[in-house]
Amino acid sequence: MSGGTFSLFLLAAVIVATIPGPGILYVAARTLAGGRRAGVASTCGTALGGCIQVVAGAVGVSALILASAELFTLLKLIGALYLLWLGIKTFRAAGGRLPEPVGSTGTDRAFRDGLLVETLNPKTAAFFLAFIPQFVDPTVGHPALQYVALGLVSVTLNTFVDVVVVFFAAKARAEFVRREGLVRQVRQGSGLIMAGLGISLAFARRPATG
Repeated sequence: MSGGTFSLFLLAAVIVATIPGPGILYVAARTLAGGRRAGVASTCGTALGGCIQVVAGAVGVSALILASAELFTLLKLIGALYLLWLGIKTFRAAGGRLPEPVGSTGTDRAFRDGLLVETLNPKTAAFFLAFIPQFVDPTVGHPALQYVALGLVSVTLNTFVDVVVVFFAAKARAEFVRREGLVRQVRQGSGLIMAGLGISLAFARRPATG
């Protein structure tokens, strides 16, 4: 890949990473609900899920899923129901005391949730398959390796932005803790965001395959 092409890809990837989307909303909601450690663990999980999506795209698994209406719908509904369950669970727990900062078990759960949410999201697969191939140069060979390399760069940028969002959300959460009247609303809002993301995913349409 030429330097100019890579620079163009990097610019586009940075713009995409900084535009607020479902990933940013998800890690922000997890941070507001469970604290900074939960947010960081969720971010690590979504990062690994993104890497899995990249590798799957490189070997053609994502393309197969997107080409099959049945497989796309199944994966979409599983991911949507999981997000909806997380959202309802968070909303229902909002009436209790604000949980203490999560320990190792809590971070493990947050990591697992982030991993599953991202891995089961066919919209992520669709994005990578639509975005990355535009910058792959078949004339230099090894297109699959180019796809993986560019995909990992994109995941790294997305993860960096997510970490920044987590720290800002954690700071906001600390302020909310001092205002007990807002604690319940913030936690309920976090649950509603996650449930809303699940509903949005449930109505995602399969990209046209030409």
